[in-house]
Amino acid sequence: MTVGEMAERVALSHRTVRYYDDEGLLPARRSPGNYRLYGEDALAKMLTIRRLKPLGFTLDEMREVLALLDAVSSSTAGDDPDRAERLERLVELEADVRRRRDKLVEQLAGADELLASLRPLLP
Repeated sequence: MTVGEMAERVALSHRTVRYYDDEGLLPARRSPGNYRLYGEDALAKMLTIRRLKPLGFTLDEMREVLALLDAVSSSTAGDDPDRAERLERLVELEADVRRRRDKLVEQLAGADELLASLRPLLP
């Protein structure tokens, strides 16, 4: 798919998709006309990035998460001597995501309280 098709499927701008590609987070190939082309693997990564961004993950953290998810999904129990370490990192990632989510829930509650305090002041 092209940048435009990717952007439409993930509901983000063309510029955002190109940014993450330029940062090396998305696998892309080039068409004979030198257009960026993405496969389903890039779409899955872009959807993951879209979920990581509001949680405050940095680009370097996103790289680590994407590499970990790739490694875990491509390995099998018998063939991967690092599987236990990767699974441990996955458990740590889950805990980190949960902490970040909880922080967002607190921020949302604060925003709801502020909205509630503004309502009586509005015409």
